Amino acid sequence: MTSFVIRHIPKEQFQDSLSLSEFAFQYEVPKEEREKKISLLKEKECWGAYVEGKLAARMTVMDMHTWLYGKRYAMGGIASVATWPEYRRGGLVSGLLSNALQVMREQGQSLSYLHPFQFAFYRKYGWETYTETKKYEIPTTLLPRLPHQPGRIVRVGRDIELLNSIYQQYAMRYNGTLDRDSAWWNNRIFDAKKGTAAVYYDASGSPSGYVHYEVKNQICRIHELVYLHQEAWRGLWRFIADHDSMIEKVTISVPVDDRMSFLLDNPRIKQEIIPYFMARIVDVKLFLEQFPFNCTGQQDGSTIRLLLKVTDVHAEWNDGEFMLEVSSNGSLRVEKIREAGGSAPMVSCGIGTLTTMFMGYQRPAFLYETERLQGDREAVHLLESIIPQGQTYLPDFF
Repeated sequence: MTSFVIRHIPKEQFQDSLSLSEFAFQYEVPKEEREKKISLLKEKECWGAYVEGKLAARMTVMDMHTWLYGKRYAMGGIASVATWPEYRRGGLVSGLLSNALQVMREQGQSLSYLHPFQFAFYRKYGWETYTETKKYEIPTTLLPRLPHQPGRIVRVGRDIELLNSIYQQYAMRYNGTLDRDSAWWNNRIFDAKKGTAAVYYDASGSPSGYVHYEVKNQICRIHELVYLHQEAWRGLWRFIADHDSMIEKVTISVPVDDRMSFLLDNPRIKQEIIPYFMARIVDVKLFLEQFPFNCTGQQDGSTIRLLLKVTDVHAEWNDGEFMLEVSSNGSLRVEKIREAGGSAPMVSCGIGTLTTMFMGYQRPAFLYETERLQGDREAVHLLESIIPQGQTYLPDFF
């Protein structure tokens, strides 16, 4: 085990930090873009592991927010985890992740997301898969043939206020989407993804969808297609299809529950489902106290009592037994207890399983069948009733 110290990376060392990221992820930031890239770094989010005073590994813990069952959660985004080769396998990344968990807890971020270079590696630290993305490749000849819609399309440029008003309504329908701010729109959407943004105004004149796309080398790359109802979906796809003289195919990533192929005359298009991001509950008690449990199936005045036994070797505050009480009137009580009580059905699982279950990516019954969730069948049935159904989706990357 290498001896190291973890601390914030000061601004004076941002050049060194960027060089490490370039080496680890095998890319190069052009000289003319380097200053802007460094200006976007925040000292409070950048953490380094130092060996004998030298930056040996680095990690970013981003201050973000996410939507879960229509509720906004504080979330810590883990990104740019990198180590110089001579320091690898010395426990530096493990130390940075442990530090990140403590930092996120202190900051009230009950959830954390990351994009893994290897899923098995981050599972060891409690992160688990929470979403997939579906990719389509559609030849121009197979695009949907739709009639003119009653609304209209307007190109809008960087009208962040307008686009975000549509995006937010759409994002709240999914679990795991980001709550974007203007900096995210500018730096992560428009600067990172060149192209055009066009908004669909429906028959009532309301902005109800948009498409952000680029046409290059006879390929229409749709960065994002967002719609609030089917009229907007039809209007946007009619607009894309009207590019047919310029393109040979369209590529797009969509939520995994998208059913577009069913609506095509010929549904035999190329489709690929790709496991995407991982999530982790940082603070079980805080997370559960915020969670919008489903109480619709309960009798008036009734209370569901359930014991959750959680294993978390990297966050001792999560490791243990939690008594969960959910009342029909919506009131909620979560208490970490020292000894299991015999009066409530119990289930036990690791922090990763707990995360993927409450994110809505996998249901309790499936996790029980596959032995990722152990305990009383009654407890599994209770979890099925109080955890809402929800589709996960993340159109962003960090």
